[in-house]
Amino acid sequence: MCQWRGVAGAGTVMPMVVEPQSLDSLSPEQLRSALLSMLQAAAAKDQELAFKQTLIDKLTHENALLKRMKFAAQSERFSHEQKSLLEDEIEADLAAVASEIDGLSQAQTPTTKNQAKRLPLPAHLPRREIRHEPASTTCACGCQMKRIGEDVAEKLDYVPGVFSVERHIRGKWACAQCQSIQQVPVEAHVIDKGIPTTGLLAQVLVGKYADHLPLYRQEAIFGRAGLAIPRSTLAQWVGTCGVQLQPLVDALKTEILSHRVLHADETPVHAQAR
Repeated sequence: MCQWRGVAGAGTVMPMVVEPQSLDSLSPEQLRSALLSMLQAAAAKDQELAFKQTLIDKLTHENALLKRMKFAAQSERFSHEQKSLLEDEIEADLAAVASEIDGLSQAQTPTTKNQAKRLPLPAHLPRREIRHEPASTTCACGCQMKRIGEDVAEKLDYVPGVFSVERHIRGKWACAQCQSIQQVPVEAHVIDKGIPTTGLLAQVLVGKYADHLPLYRQEAIFGRAGLAIPRSTLAQWVGTCGVQLQPLVDALKTEILSHRVLHADETPVHAQAR
C-alpha cells in the first residue's frame, strides 16, 4: 500500500511513496492521488531550484564587479566618476534581482524582518488627503457602524517642479452589536510599503534614462527640496521598477521581432579626450 513520508518543513508535505510491485493493487483514486502528489513535489522542487539559481546569479554578478574594481589592471580600473555611475547600476541591478528573489520565495514561510524606521516626510510640503471609506457603513446584521479610528499612510508624489504628499486615510468602522470591524484594503503599489507614488517613480526613471540625470545628481536635486533620499534608495526604486516593467519589455520585443525588417541607428559616438 502507499504511505506518506515525514514533513520536510513547515507546510511542506513530501510525495507519496508507492512501491512498484503495489501499483497493480492500487485503485484509480489512489493512483490519481499519488500522481497529484508527485506533480506537486516536482513543482515545489522547480521553484526551489529557480530561487537558488537566481540567488547564485546575484552573488556571481556582485562578486565579479567587486573583483574588477579591486584587482583589475590599471588601464581597466574605474575612475572616480565611473565608480559613482557604476554604483548606481550595481544598486539597481541588485534591487531588481532581490525583487525577483522575493517573488520566487513568496510561497515559502514568511520571515519577520526588522525594518529601519523611516524619517517622516517634510512638514512644509503640501499635502493632499485621499480618503478610502467603505461603500456602505451598514453592518450585515443591519446595525449602523461607528467610525473608531483610521490608518494613515503618506506617499511622496511629484508633478513637474512640485513635490507633494498624498495622505491615504483608511477609516475603521465597527459594529457595536456583532463586534465586527470594516476597513477598505490597502491598494496595490509598485513598491509595497514604500513612499514613492507612480508619479515620483516615473520622474526618477525619465530623469535617469531620458534626461541623462545620474542618480547622484537626482539625490542632490531632492536634497535642495528638503528630501533626504539617498542614492542607494533611488537605485532600489529603479531596479524594482525594472522588474515590474519586464512584461512591457517582453511585449515590445515580441512586437519588434514580428516585423520582417528592422532599422537601427548605428552612428558611432566619439567621446572627447580628457
